[in-house]
Amino acid sequence: SVRSGARASMPGMMDTVLNLGLNDATAAGLAARADDTRFAYDSYRRFIQMYADVVMGVDHGLFEDALEEMKLRFGVFDDTGLTGDNLVALVDIYKDIVADEAGEAFPQDPGDQLWGAVGAVFTSWMNARATTYRRLNNIPASWGTAVNVQAMVFGNMG
Repeated sequence: SVRSGARASMPGMMDTVLNLGLNDATAAGLAARADDTRFAYDSYRRFIQMYADVVMGVDHGLFEDALEEMKLRFGVFDDTGLTGDNLVALVDIYKDIVADEAGEAFPQDPGDQLWGAVGAVFTSWMNARATTYRRLNNIPASWGTAVNVQAMVFGNMG
């Protein structure tokens, strides 16, 4: 994950990117290693949605709409009702959304993903919600933020 490490705690104000490093190859490897396609591709589709929103400026609602359409197509009410194969197909739809909306393919190189996420977290220091929060809590803008890159523990393995 890539998160802010601001000097003063600003809960929920700064952008975060989770599941960084997932791509077509690593998602397939994670599915094989965990023996759980559903887990791997649920994590990958969540990453694509978060990264595309935070780093690439793609409206997260487009991904939610695609998810809802997928659930309707297969007659399930909850995300957990989608199978691994459904989520593999949804990842392809998400990547198409990114290409259509951002004008470029979803990045497959983890290094490119990392630099994009780091830049987005630094940039979020000056977003409207962070600026308002700092003003209301007397936190100087000059403090800036650090960026923390840390290993994740998955909470969606079943």
